[in-house]
Amino acid sequence: MSPISDTAEAMAAVARAITDDQLADKTPCREYDVRALLNHLLFWGPSLAGAGRKESVPQPAAAESDVDLAAGDWRGRLLALLDDITSSWAPPSAWEGETTMGTPHTLPAPVMGDMVVGELAVHGWDLAVATGQRLELPPGLLAHLHDTVLAGVEQGREMGMYGPEVAVPADAPTLDRILGLTGRDPAWT
Repeated sequence: MSPISDTAEAMAAVARAITDDQLADKTPCREYDVRALLNHLLFWGPSLAGAGRKESVPQPAAAESDVDLAAGDWRGRLLALLDDITSSWAPPSAWEGETTMGTPHTLPAPVMGDMVVGELAVHGWDLAVATGQRLELPPGLLAHLHDTVLAGVEQGREMGMYGPEVAVPADAPTLDRILGLTGRDPAWT
């Protein structure tokens, strides 16, 4: 399995267990409750998939908050989107050259792929803890993700993707150290 497929599979397992009565629950991602975080994923997910295919996916005219979860098919849409992200990043060519997420700026494809892994892992954890679940990721993936997050953490903060670092013991589990780097408290409840 690839890092993206492992992470997408872990997020899908969490999504399958979320109930509609949990949509208003708070998440560790301060700006989002569960509904808003699902909106965020459904809004940006096509760009994550497009980056793997090296296709520019235009952003919809509607705002992120306008994604409609009321239709009750949010879970099916999210699972299909996770499958699309996984398949778009499956070919080795997805990890070669440069790509973009629909902006004029390009990044090396391996950097973008690692960003996708980070997005799915961290937001997968957000959804999991907000709904009383655990996000299960392989140790090798977590070690790689820690290294990539650590390498890009300052740029992530400058871009507003990460909050201020939360102090986590050096011997804490790898996922906890990743979360602390991104500005999340691994003990959040």
